[in-house]
Amino acid sequence: MIAIGLTGGIGSGKSTVASMLVERGAVLIDADVLAREVVEPGREAFGKVRSRFGDDVLAADGSLDRAALAAIVFADAAARADLNAIVHPEVGREMLERLAQEADTDHIVILDIPLLAEGGRDRYRVAGVLVVDCPLELAIERLVTQREMSRNDAERRAAAQISREERLRVADFIIMNMGSIEELAEMVRRAWEWIESLRAEAAATS
Repeated sequence: MIAIGLTGGIGSGKSTVASMLVERGAVLIDADVLAREVVEPGREAFGKVRSRFGDDVLAADGSLDRAALAAIVFADAAARADLNAIVHPEVGREMLERLAQEADTDHIVILDIPLLAEGGRDRYRVAGVLVVDCPLELAIERLVTQREMSRNDAERRAAAQISREERLRVADFIIMNMGSIEELAEMVRRAWEWIESLRAEAAATS
């Protein structure tokens, strides 16, 4: 197994890149998916979120109303920090468990982690970090047109993340996603060649 960290700001196209890598044979471990799973009813984190934020963040069926919760935490840095303190440790444990299950394989494992630049590289011992990037204004425009967010909401969510500069500093390979889907596919092809070279190097030294 070789583990590659994948990260990028909101609206960068990181999820599209992740899907393209899976099409090439990678195994994906997605932190956002795990973050939804750990707050499902019955899970420990669900109870902690309910205790901290109250029943106003619950949907009619008793599950977490993610939109209601997002409206709170993206308007309040302290509330966001409280939520992260509940969810992130659970997600980290899940990711390490999924990685352990892949340890004896020859798979390329992509760890899709939005907060990879904030300390995830050392924790997960990734062989390289792939960053998907685009100008902030383009990312916001995508959130408005493709996800139908208000501009204010898109700007608040983008502002809640670390800067592009901080994210790019941890990159070993950068995909600049500013053009067509065909151009993106070509950049993913090059990224895959880079990942394969890392796997070859690891195999030669093992």
